[in-house]
Amino acid sequence: MPKSRIRKKDDFSPPSEKKATQIDLGRGSGGRRWVAPLMLAMFGIGLAWIVVFYVTDSSLPIDALGNWNIVVGFGFIATGFVVSTQWK
Repeated sequence: MPKSRIRKKDDFSPPSEKKATQIDLGRGSGGRRWVAPLMLAMFGIGLAWIVVFYVTDSSLPIDALGNWNIVVGFGFIATGFVVSTQWK
């Protein structure tokens, strides 16, 4: 029976050092530091608009809009979601 070849193992070489990657948090060009505050502001305004509408029995924030105040509140919230798509 033929003898199998002996494979020679490579000498151990330690892996090269990896450098930590820098994460740009909006400090460079094209930064979008405005996205998170604007998104949260839109969510807050929309929620506050709807809560004020319900708490005041439809007399505030704008009496002439009536039940359309709910749509306005959800519009602010939807705008917050649209703005959130710009967040990187």
